[in-house]
Amino acid sequence: MANPEHHPRSPGWPGPTPQCVAGAKPKAPAPGPELSTAGPEEHSDAHSSLSSNSSMTTRELQEYWRTRKCRWRHVKLLFEIASARIEERKVSKFVVYQIVVIQTGSFDSDKAILERRYSDFEVLQKKLLKTFREEIEDVVFPKKHLMGNFTEEMISERKLALKEYLSLLYAIRCVRRSREFIDFLTRPELKEAFGCLRAGQYTKALDILVRVVPLQEKLTAHCPVMLVPTLCAMLVCHRDLERPAEAFAAGERALQCLQARESHRYYAPLLDAMARLAYTLGKDFVSLQERLEESQLRKPAPRGFTLKELTVQEYLY
Repeated sequence: MANPEHHPRSPGWPGPTPQCVAGAKPKAPAPGPELSTAGPEEHSDAHSSLSSNSSMTTRELQEYWRTRKCRWRHVKLLFEIASARIEERKVSKFVVYQIVVIQTGSFDSDKAILERRYSDFEVLQKKLLKTFREEIEDVVFPKKHLMGNFTEEMISERKLALKEYLSLLYAIRCVRRSREFIDFLTRPELKEAFGCLRAGQYTKALDILVRVVPLQEKLTAHCPVMLVPTLCAMLVCHRDLERPAEAFAAGERALQCLQARESHRYYAPLLDAMARLAYTLGKDFVSLQERLEESQLRKPAPRGFTLKELTVQEYLY
């Protein structure tokens, strides 16, 4: 059953962030990369951490500060409509657009490539208008024409217009962080992957998840917990393919995203799965068991779902 704390359409969705208030039109979208609001405490921690490692070599110091800067820098994405093709079915004909999403600022080896129809863009626009009508009133959506939609000239024109449309939406903070925008870019692939998981097609599920996770990670940097169901799905697939090391690595990433959210529905099942994997791999499983037991003592609960039972319930609709 779906947890009432989560959005009904979004696995792992913790609810709207306080920065995104629908109906409040932003003064202007941020034109450049945003820096996270690292307060004086964080900078102080950085300097104290640095002083405690004063024996670092020059190269180590450079790597240390490079890592710190990456933590503070806002992930900025660029959208390209790389190509388009016409598909004909028995009762329909439509254009499929290939969207390429890349991260700016450095070479992005994990660029995302996905395909969407014009009707998918229409659905996104309608959903955004319900929640962010004032925020996107200046964003022009490419209109549909009664004739000529399949000419080379029209397709080229629409490619440019759709690229501009996505870029303008992404420039609006509350829109790019919205469930509607994130779902548009990731949900079809995630739905297919979780369907493969339910069917026991673990290799196929992993092939899809490996491609979509980097993009989902970039889109949810403001709320890493949204990535947890996907990482747990990867753990389940690797584990059932008898790849415990890969499963454990996926679980570690999921625990980092969860941090100390003991009330999250994935927390206990994930710790239990990780303790079993750690035992199999000869790793420290006792500390994981202790964390699980301490959590259950603080908040006793009846037996819940296993990790696999939870993941197979995601993206059913």
